[in-house]
Amino acid sequence: MTQSSTIASPNKEIAIFIGELFSFNNSLKLFHWQITGEGSYAKHIALDEAITSLSSVIDRITETTIALMGELPILIPETRIPNNITKHVSDFYHYIEMHRDLFPENFSLSIIDDYQETLQQLSYKLVRLQ
Repeated sequence: MTQSSTIASPNKEIAIFIGELFSFNNSLKLFHWQITGEGSYAKHIALDEAITSLSSVIDRITETTIALMGELPILIPETRIPNNITKHVSDFYHYIEMHRDLFPENFSLSIIDDYQETLQQLSYKLVRLQ
């Protein structure tokens, strides 16, 4: 019996979710390194701030979930550079929204709220602050 087959299904779903969080953060960094042109400095700074904030939130939700559920078989999926950063952020916000039910505890949902708030702030900055 492999280690991954001994881990409960809800843990696998949460592990997949957390892997997606890491991959999304990496996608922001990949986009961040390629920004050029008009408004590039504002986007560059907005992405830097979001990446830092999201990294902290990812660490919090991961450690909290491990404390509650035990070992998680987290794998980070292949990460691609997004073509349209505002759509990418919006789509991922909705992905998070669809997976909130993985976290029944109010304090875990509070961490997810922090993640979504950061995404909303990033969306605002990408669209409004040129």
